[in-house]
Amino acid sequence: MSKGVTSQKDNYATWYTDVIIKSGLADYGPVKGTMVIRPYGYELWENIKLALDKMLKDSGHVNAYFPLFIPKSFFASEAKHVEGFAKECAVVTHHRLRTTDDGQSVEVDPESKLEEEVIVRPTSETIIWSMYKKWIQSYRDLPLLINQWANVVRWEMRTRLFLRTTEFLWQEGHTAHETDEEAEKETLKILEIYRNLAEDYLAMPVLTGVKSDSEKFAGAEKTYSIEAMMGDKKALQAGTSHNLGQNFAKAFGVTFQSRENKEDFVYATSWGVSTRLVGGVVMVHGDDKGLVLPPKIAPIQVIVIPIAKNDEDKIIIMNQINDIITQCAEKGIRIKVDDSNNSPGFKFNEWELKGVPIRLEIGLRDVSNKEVVLARRDIVDKQSVKLNQAVKTITNLLDEIQKNILHKAADFRDKNTVCVESYKEFKNVISNNGGFVRCGWDGTVETEIAIKNETKATIRCIPFNSNPKDLKCIFSGEDAMYEVIFAKAY
Repeated sequence: MSKGVTSQKDNYATWYTDVIIKSGLADYGPVKGTMVIRPYGYELWENIKLALDKMLKDSGHVNAYFPLFIPKSFFASEAKHVEGFAKECAVVTHHRLRTTDDGQSVEVDPESKLEEEVIVRPTSETIIWSMYKKWIQSYRDLPLLINQWANVVRWEMRTRLFLRTTEFLWQEGHTAHETDEEAEKETLKILEIYRNLAEDYLAMPVLTGVKSDSEKFAGAEKTYSIEAMMGDKKALQAGTSHNLGQNFAKAFGVTFQSRENKEDFVYATSWGVSTRLVGGVVMVHGDDKGLVLPPKIAPIQVIVIPIAKNDEDKIIIMNQINDIITQCAEKGIRIKVDDSNNSPGFKFNEWELKGVPIRLEIGLRDVSNKEVVLARRDIVDKQSVKLNQAVKTITNLLDEIQKNILHKAADFRDKNTVCVESYKEFKNVISNNGGFVRCGWDGTVETEIAIKNETKATIRCIPFNSNPKDLKCIFSGEDAMYEVIFAKAY
């Protein structure tokens, strides 16, 4: 274990916090429930953001920005929607402070009370749809495909770094369409983009499917999600895509003149992923040494550690590898030299904790042999490589590591996904082994709630390959309407 990181087996929650704090991803903010994303963690988020932003733009979406403050009256327009956020909303009631009479502190100026209170953005549907009402008049204005990168505030009572914080970063897409068919197509297109992001960049295998009615987004017709299994076998909802139907258009009076010269309400979607993806990467791939980062999103892909006794030796060593560093940089490989005065052992532990995919070690003996040593973070493996083969080997290793950690995570998930036919078996798996449980469900809210209350397991999704034929509901014994995935979740 590195830097006093708690073992996963001893306490998974403490391990998670230790890794995030000690690897330099984030720290606790001064206001309870907030976090400071440190440069290493923010660069990790930026790499995720850049990959997704490109995919969204390539699929025809454009970025915009909407205000942080939302009139309280807007939330009255969509009752179902606000019900899902009411307990988490931060409300601004005054706009000014003043010094106290003794000049020793500050207080709210009672004369600065707002005529209408404003909500600090928990999500942007209401304000965006108020603008869409101004911008959309005709079918010629559709589809409207807008995404925004922003922060949101949800006053969470139980917080955990990256997974649930009072303020977090995310993207939220909001689109308007002529038909329900177009909206449904958009919703599924985004879900596929999220799946690609998770699997191709984060090396995080996910299940895709539709949420049950009780788990769907407030005000949505359908919610689709990507669900990932963490290292403790709990589920993480890693992204959601919602078909909102005409609910928000009707609430805000957003109509358009159709091709048939009739007035109709637009069809809408919304979708988002957040900085909780960083937490997902930590838990899917991390081990007792710390982070294990997928090369595609790692802030540093190769860390160079010159092993030298003095400055003279360091100069000799660096002269041998400067060309390798230049070639890697030209290929877009994120490479960094640790030329600090810390011991080699300290450096090895430090960069293992930070999850850097490849460690390049070189000492005087390696220089004389015209070699470098390459160590992989994902497996215990070192290899000596000739200097003139180093760049090619590094390039191949980065691809190999990316594939390997995805395969490892998928194998772990599959080994911990079981099919059950009885409630007794279901409870035994959930309470003892954990993981994903695939089984029949009769489709009733009563059954869903009863199982949740008794086991804390929820329906993560109704997978697209759901096959309820010949299945019975594990709780009621009635014919199954769906085959679903249950799990305990974050």
